[in-house]
Amino acid sequence: MPTTPVPSVALTPVGYFPEGYFLENLAVRADGSVLVSSLLTKELWCVPGPEPSLEVAPVLAHTFEHNVWSIVEVEPEIFIISLSDAYTTHESHLARIDLTGWAPGDPVWPEIIYTFDYRVQMLNGACLFAPGVMLIADALAGLIWRVDLEPGAHSTRARIWMQHSTMAPDLDNGMPPPPQPGINGIHYGPKTGYVYYTGLAQMVFMRIPVDAETLEPAGSPEFVAPITDGDDFCIDEVAGFAYVARHRANTLDRVPLEPGHSGEVRHLAGDPLNEELLGLCSVAWGRGPTDTGRAGYITIDGGRTAPPPDGNIHNAALVRVELLAGRKPRTPAWEKVRPHPPAAPQPESDPINA
Repeated sequence: MPTTPVPSVALTPVGYFPEGYFLENLAVRADGSVLVSSLLTKELWCVPGPEPSLEVAPVLAHTFEHNVWSIVEVEPEIFIISLSDAYTTHESHLARIDLTGWAPGDPVWPEIIYTFDYRVQMLNGACLFAPGVMLIADALAGLIWRVDLEPGAHSTRARIWMQHSTMAPDLDNGMPPPPQPGINGIHYGPKTGYVYYTGLAQMVFMRIPVDAETLEPAGSPEFVAPITDGDDFCIDEVAGFAYVARHRANTLDRVPLEPGHSGEVRHLAGDPLNEELLGLCSVAWGRGPTDTGRAGYITIDGGRTAPPPDGNIHNAALVRVELLAGRKPRTPAWEKVRPHPPAAPQPESDPINA
């Protein structure tokens, strides 16, 4: 089978944040605006739509009491936010926010709907598994939580869905603390019938077969491809690829969803080093009718976690990415004058490779 051509990639910054911010996760709303979690400052931001651009600055939506991780839309305009003090007490909660009728600048009223027990360590990537069901990666416990939500998502229950050695963190790799997290990004492919995840510490991209009726694992995790520094990702089941943010490696990689194609993993952006694409952490498709497989968004930390060779840390940013098969990429907007980003509160802890 011939290798699928590698598309050209156009990168356009659409929202800048203060230098030193750690942008962890994102969720694209139906109106085209983008929610972004700022991990260490415990904030949720909104980059206004319908087409985010530098013309409109990001808006702070809410400041939480705990570190802010994943954002999952579980019903129209109802989002579940993972809160987890991973490197201190491990205290972890799920917060519900209802953005029905909400506009940037309006207050947000979070509702804590679940508090995890002593087994939780670090809530990280998350995905919608089925209507009313989520999966959440626990990157320090090395496992996946299943979360079953009641209609309206005002209450829920959670249990361990899967634990495996490829999900384990690396607590003794010689790197400066904090420890290298294990399972990181996680997504379900309803067409393929697999849950996919990155094992950052174990340097793997994996999949788990799913019983479509019970939503339980239908077998053990299967190795798909090796990948270093794999963070969050999005998938295109029609084309058969995952698009993986490699956090410390500063590249966006295309990874086949089927095992046996490790040699077809490709860097799409960031090689050679692009100083405006430092610290990729999360990737999500847009919500337009043709966006899946073609256009989405990436969060970057500007090199806070792993500074570039010259030591210059850039502003954190939300970047629009377009895959341009058979076309030349348009000139990126890097040379445009950047608007002054919002003032940065001082984080309470050191940056982490999340």
